Amino acid sequence: MKQKPGSSTARRAARAKTSVRLVTTACIAGALAAGLTGAARADQGNGDPAVVRVSDGAVRGSVGDGYRQFDGIPYAAPPVGDLRWTSPQPPRRWSGVRAATEPRSSCPQTAGFLGDAASDDEDCLYLNVTTPANSNGEKLPVMFWIHGGGFYSGSGSLYGAERLATEGHVVVVTLNYRLGVFGFLDHPALDGAREKSGDYGIEDQQAALRWVRKNAAAFGGDAGNVTLFGESAGGASTCAHLASPASAGLFRRAIVQSGPCTMASEWPYPEGNWVVRPRATAQKQGEAVAAKLGCEQDTVACLRGKSVAELLDASDGGQGYGPAAGDGGVLPLSPKTALATGRFNRVPVIHGTTRDEHRTFVAAIETFTGHTVTDADYRQDLQDFFGPEKAAEVLKEYPVDAYESPSVALSTVWTDSAWACTALDTDRLLSTRVPTYAYEFADAKAPWASDGSSPSFPTGAFHAAELQYLFDDEQFRTPLNADQRKLSDQMIRYWTDFAHTGDPNGGGTVTWPRFTGTEVRSLNTGGDMRADLSSEHHCGFWKSL
Repeated sequence: MKQKPGSSTARRAARAKTSVRLVTTACIAGALAAGLTGAARADQGNGDPAVVRVSDGAVRGSVGDGYRQFDGIPYAAPPVGDLRWTSPQPPRRWSGVRAATEPRSSCPQTAGFLGDAASDDEDCLYLNVTTPANSNGEKLPVMFWIHGGGFYSGSGSLYGAERLATEGHVVVVTLNYRLGVFGFLDHPALDGAREKSGDYGIEDQQAALRWVRKNAAAFGGDAGNVTLFGESAGGASTCAHLASPASAGLFRRAIVQSGPCTMASEWPYPEGNWVVRPRATAQKQGEAVAAKLGCEQDTVACLRGKSVAELLDASDGGQGYGPAAGDGGVLPLSPKTALATGRFNRVPVIHGTTRDEHRTFVAAIETFTGHTVTDADYRQDLQDFFGPEKAAEVLKEYPVDAYESPSVALSTVWTDSAWACTALDTDRLLSTRVPTYAYEFADAKAPWASDGSSPSFPTGAFHAAELQYLFDDEQFRTPLNADQRKLSDQMIRYWTDFAHTGDPNGGGTVTWPRFTGTEVRSLNTGGDMRADLSSEHHCGFWKSL
């Protein structure tokens, strides 16, 4: 039986995991309705390509080399005062032309591991649109990006989408959504007559998707062809939309990056986990926060009277929060249950992970504690989590002297058990009902984040490594080499071909077959283009354990 980690390293790992900026699906029947409001038509700027009229007013963005950029467009009213912990409400209309040349503030959060700035601004429900300068008369696919960050940090503006939009000929939308205690506080006092509390961040994403449905055409986009994609917490969000009846019809395809839909809430550490929580667990967490703030009486008014700083402090910076599933609400079923029972929105899916996912989180231990995992730490952590008998089996399967360091050994245990083999389970469930294209990002020399940290071990194909191959990501500043740039071009082609047709196979890329068993497409700079997840990550061993 799994035990709660108790060693100092396990506690550091749990806290570091949730302190990390997780620079961290399948399927809907029927296409989106393509009907658009009269206000959301293209060519409303009197010939000025920087001006577009959307459903709530006109916006002026900026024109770049081959693309147009519109930042800081409101898709919902500020969730402040009585709107804190309510479903998102429509934004207020405006007159004149609103400036859309700068991103708006991130939602409330503490500073993140990979460079996210702290924020105390609840007026944060804005999105950004990047579109090719010329659509050549086509209705372009829309790619809707959900950022990672453990559900407690991050923002849409971190991800520059110029290459994705121009090379892939797509419209890219990124957004901010409520995070941590502001986006995922679950408390019975907050429950409505028909809806459960705890999923405000997911509701924000749904509101933004409805905004896209109304306004895609204004940017040259096709409201009937939306691809939802996200990484880490954004990948878990994508899984949530696959499972949520309220998301049906809002997207046509899905890409899940490093957020396996079947990832259990206790892996790899129970404390501060960012995957979907059972409703009962989420409510206990919410009640504990209310008690900590002295809000056990007149709970809603008391909580709404607290400052952003007080709420962040009482919730450990918003760490350990995520969507709540079960007992009705936005997520009546967890994504894992939805996939297992077939009760999910059925669309084609790309799904995958990185080969060395957990090295990011062990690197965070070193960054935040200044401590490097030792042989004794490794052995103790296995015992603390698995218990003595199973720890001995894990140690036999993963002897510390088989790896460059105890840090790499520990990373490999969690990568295999919590990420890769879980991803394989997700691939298998998806592929029985929808077209599924599975991958493993495997560039062992992917540049590490430019956050000033320098892990003591090779970071390999770490969690979030693939983001710099798709976006101009502000957290990565080391240029890709020629081979990596070629891989980047291939990935952008795969992702955007999928957005166009539901199939990543177009011209000029290695054929990517549908998933049928254990082999997935290996995204690397050379060598075999296939990876067998089961053998590579000891999945037979983990299943037997």
